[in-house]
Amino acid sequence: MRELTAQFRGHEHSVRLLMVNQFTINLGFYMLMPYLAAHLSGGLGLAGWTVGLVLGVRNFTQQGMFLVGGTLADRFGYKPLIVAGCLLRTAGFAALGLSSSLPTLIAASAATGLAGALFNPAVRAYLARDAGEQRVAAFALFNVFYQAGILLGPLVGMVLTAVDFRTTCLVAAAVFAVLSAVQIRSLPARRGAEPAGGPERSGVLAQWRGVLANRPFLLFAGAMTGSYVLSFQVYLALPLEVRRLGGDGTGGTAATALLFAVSGLGTILLQTRVTAWCRARIAPGTALVAGVAVMGAAFLPLLAASALPVPAAGPGRWALAAGPPALAAFLLALGTMLAYPFEMDTVVRLSGDRLVATHYGLYNTVCGIGITLGNLLTGAALDAARAAGLAALPWLALCALGVLCALSLHALHRGRRLAGPEPVPAL
Repeated sequence: MRELTAQFRGHEHSVRLLMVNQFTINLGFYMLMPYLAAHLSGGLGLAGWTVGLVLGVRNFTQQGMFLVGGTLADRFGYKPLIVAGCLLRTAGFAALGLSSSLPTLIAASAATGLAGALFNPAVRAYLARDAGEQRVAAFALFNVFYQAGILLGPLVGMVLTAVDFRTTCLVAAAVFAVLSAVQIRSLPARRGAEPAGGPERSGVLAQWRGVLANRPFLLFAGAMTGSYVLSFQVYLALPLEVRRLGGDGTGGTAATALLFAVSGLGTILLQTRVTAWCRARIAPGTALVAGVAVMGAAFLPLLAASALPVPAAGPGRWALAAGPPALAAFLLALGTMLAYPFEMDTVVRLSGDRLVATHYGLYNTVCGIGITLGNLLTGAALDAARAAGLAALPWLALCALGVLCALSLHALHRGRRLAGPEPVPAL
């Protein structure tokens, strides 16, 4: 902890504030969102398709508007978009707690998604700008704060939801309201380098065409999309496997909680050390390849466990339900630790330090589409595996995806496609 504190103090005030902001954003978000589906179906009595609609609107709005949010951040500066996103999420969370009307719930869900699309690209572009030459280390520490919010948020939400879900929503809204006020007062105004020709000579469509013409960037985004599909299995395939073997009782719940504890605590304790080791010994492209390869290998324990006989009950069955998924969750976290700081740095380098937020916005959109498609295919593989009695099928498919993405990144690295153009000096 002392080492993390020293690293935190070594960054600029604005960078430190962005890290604390991200922790608070995730704290507020994850104290509410894991319990929203249960509130909509149980508390409000909505049909299953309606619950899916409300939740899907948030995800669709966020993924679909990332590019717009990044473009607005490059046009008007990073601070206005960060503040606007937090204010919008304040209103959205309050509405989710106070309303039972379906149109209002859909509008509130869309508002929370749009909020993420506004501040996510702006935060990352701002951090990259102010961290300067230390942006790899800054993104590593940023991921520690990010994971800490994910780890603590559901615990706080569980306590609040035990009282009343409306209380959870209003507390989450209050968190974002306070965060908005802090940023309005303390976050310095920043903007990125102007696109060539200046904003008055370069329209939005022209800027988008320029980003879409950045072939190395698009190839990189495509190669990294698989890593997001793999990491998302902490929320999809791994909990389903725990539930299949451990059931819905206390044992299954404890095994599921273990997944997130291992992932979050592992990142908090090891992220900065892993990044420092990589920076001292290997090239950024090699770190990316290694990270994605480890993420693919994360499903080998589950593949091996699929060949074992399943105990009827007792400690043996719980160990089989908890052990391999927990090891997989840790390896997914380790792969993310290896790759994430260099991934964020690579986006900046491939942008040529121009329209950085727009590049982050498009990158998030591409990866978001990949996650959606990947989850559909993973779900289909899980269903097919159960129907055919082929327990190894989904784990083989996910391992193969990791190998494919790692090889793609290796080819880009060997072909010097990840270095990016030389930054254009600011006038």
